[in-house]
Amino acid sequence: MFQNPWFETVAEAQRRARKRLPLPVYKALVAGSEKGVTYRDNIRAFSELGFAPHVAHVPATRELSTEVMCQQISLPVIISPTGVQAVYPEGEVAVARAAANRGTVMGLSSFASRAIEDVVAANPQTFFQVYWTGTRDDMLHRMDRARAAGAKGLIATLDWSFSTGRDWGSPAIPERLNLKAMMQFAPSAIVRPQWLLDYVRSGRLPDLTAPNLDLPGEPSPTFFGAYGEWMQTPPATWDDVAWLREQWGGPFMLKGITRVDDAKRAVDAGVTAISVSNHGGNNLDSTPATIRVLPSVVKAVGEQVEVLLDGGIRRGSDVVKAVALGARAVMIGRAYLWGLAANGQAGVENVLDILRGGIDSALMGLGRASIHDLVPEDLSIPQGFTRVLGGQVSGDSLLVEPAVKRSRPTISGAAQVPGAAETAQ
Repeated sequence: MFQNPWFETVAEAQRRARKRLPLPVYKALVAGSEKGVTYRDNIRAFSELGFAPHVAHVPATRELSTEVMCQQISLPVIISPTGVQAVYPEGEVAVARAAANRGTVMGLSSFASRAIEDVVAANPQTFFQVYWTGTRDDMLHRMDRARAAGAKGLIATLDWSFSTGRDWGSPAIPERLNLKAMMQFAPSAIVRPQWLLDYVRSGRLPDLTAPNLDLPGEPSPTFFGAYGEWMQTPPATWDDVAWLREQWGGPFMLKGITRVDDAKRAVDAGVTAISVSNHGGNNLDSTPATIRVLPSVVKAVGEQVEVLLDGGIRRGSDVVKAVALGARAVMIGRAYLWGLAANGQAGVENVLDILRGGIDSALMGLGRASIHDLVPEDLSIPQGFTRVLGGQVSGDSLLVEPAVKRSRPTISGAAQVPGAAETAQ
């Protein structure tokens, strides 16, 4: 039976991904830690927010473009970095091309399956993401490589506590695809012939190494080898964050903020942007949905740094709700991975088109000419919806000490990133 490759919702992309992917690969995408409380709340919380629409004097056209870390983008959605994309042979390169074709930024994980040089060639608007892993010399090497490749910004992710155990079971992922691993994986792959055929046609097996974590003179580490190094590295301090920002010298985002006091410390460290994120529910379970804590973080630091949101975005109206509550833009992860699994590069473009259409439709209903006109009054917010972590609330006022705004280097485009090269993602 013929199936139209185009799909009309992210939910349909997920259904197709589930039918197309081997079960261990699909379960790795769904993920979520422990009981999955945070994973579910990230999605459910958006449904608790309503709209307050207008019916007349509605603008005939709407403006969706914005700027994130000196990069002009055509809609307030960027690609969140995700590791080891074994859902499609071209992996992150296909995602980068899709993002470039739709006018937005590609976030590339340091645990990605494709090298940063290839990804930047596919989309010059690439931000490189790092974890605090290895020594400072190791971190410098990775930043130097990203800078030389032409990355326009750096994302440092700190929201990870190595939570283990999922109530619905963790996927079985081999360290290497040797003969033994392929024999064990074969029953799951054979029943997903289209996924298998894609790899046969590409002439390559799923890559389970992390080429962006190479060190001079050494082969690419396996995913689990790199993961082990990360686990054994002492957690970053705020001095380490400030050092990272200083060494990078260009647009710098800190990802993983949910508390007001942490947001203030990020400002003190001199970051360009923060992402309100709980790692998509893959970190410490029972933390609140990011959309619930976004307003408090925006009130505390939103005039000093760019604030983005990551977690639970499934439709354009979700994007509009986040922007109305103060986010500059959102970052999407599972949504584009399901699109990639469903239809490769075209599937990622399909997801971005779905979000664009939903944003435009919501703006029209709200009577707003631009995403920059959105305000909390455009929403119906139930009592008790928001959460404030690391601060206190009295009435509508957030009681926190103001962050000390430290001077940061003036940044205007990639030319301010030492060694950044213009390339034609």
